[in-house]
Amino acid sequence: MGNALAIAGGPRLTDREWPRWPQPGERALKSLEDVLTSGRWTISCAYQGRQSYERQFAEAFADYCRSALCVPVATGTAALAIALEACGVGAGDEVIVPGLTWVASASAVLGVNAVPVLVDVDPRTYCLDPAAVEAAITERTRAITVVHAYSAVADLDSLLDIAQRHGLPLIEDCAHAHGARYGDWPVGAFGTAGVFSMQGSKLLTCGEGGALVTDDADVANRAEHLRADGRVLRAGPVGVGEMELEETGRMMGSNACLSEFHAAVLLDQLALLDGQNARRVRAAEHLGGRLDEMGLAVQETSRGTTDRAYYRFAVRLPDEVLAVAPVDRIARALTAELGFAVMQTHRPLNDNPLHRPASRRRFATDTHHLERVDPARFDLPVAKRLYDSVVSFGHEVLLAPLDAVDDIARAFRKVLDNVRDIPR
Repeated sequence: MGNALAIAGGPRLTDREWPRWPQPGERALKSLEDVLTSGRWTISCAYQGRQSYERQFAEAFADYCRSALCVPVATGTAALAIALEACGVGAGDEVIVPGLTWVASASAVLGVNAVPVLVDVDPRTYCLDPAAVEAAITERTRAITVVHAYSAVADLDSLLDIAQRHGLPLIEDCAHAHGARYGDWPVGAFGTAGVFSMQGSKLLTCGEGGALVTDDADVANRAEHLRADGRVLRAGPVGVGEMELEETGRMMGSNACLSEFHAAVLLDQLALLDGQNARRVRAAEHLGGRLDEMGLAVQETSRGTTDRAYYRFAVRLPDEVLAVAPVDRIARALTAELGFAVMQTHRPLNDNPLHRPASRRRFATDTHHLERVDPARFDLPVAKRLYDSVVSFGHEVLLAPLDAVDDIARAFRKVLDNVRDIPR
């Protein structure tokens, strides 16, 4: 029984405690207490005579991304929807969306009454395939969204070339890639706008939050209007007790402001990000070497990448192993050995139960529109193959010591050697 799989009744390979996430820094509690007693819990409350945490974070994150401007928002989904509208996308327009990504990449497009055009991904990087993007562009295309997925950076040189030749804004979704760099420059700063999620699982998190970065002052101004009910921050002096948000009437918006509590936590987390990323990279490179010796294919990144950010560590299983047991059973076997969740990739968006536009009346503007937004009309063979062959786990595991990372490699070895014993 010593080598029997844990999922089949044998002993677990390890009982160690793995790192938890999120991990607060030393300044978080003090900052939260400061907000609590400040008299201002959001930028839509009256000015209290000092710079808000929201403004402090906006300046710090713009600097971190080497972007001119940052507009913090309530969620990553809101950041993407706001970026699309700020770039001129609206009703009936088509937006290129990678077919292997979280559902918000498509639902944000639907939320501005546009049409997500699902495009297949590169089998090595799991990011948008530039050739597939080029083939999907029509006279109705108004934007390209690219997701730097899991632990890879997309081929930005090719995608920027396509966007520029067709006169389209490229919007970078960096929800998985805080701190990643391409050509020694931070991701998010290449496209017309870069958007980030700060949801609880992300590398930079405050529970729920987001941000848009850009060098385009007009895009940033429209984004400010869109996230604050048509209001923007005043350029001139503001007196104590006055509203810092000015009602310009230029553009109607909605409420997607980031609270002062969330901004305070983000300032704490931003100070920790680079050190945590460096630890993840060391662990990922160590584990990647061990898995390579077993013939396992770790997710690659594009050639222009100079710094990776590991949101999820992803491994593609060999066909001969998958012929014995499907990927979901292998993921469950690895989970049983290690005591943390090992999962498949996101389900492709053309066959994802979370992406069903017809289930909401707000998208049923007419029969023709429902046909255009039907995800089943797209064919995504590469995304499907990846979903059927890749296992992944969260970045917090990579904050463990290297001897713990060796346990992960041993678990893969144990499961692969005993793959026929995985119960159905």
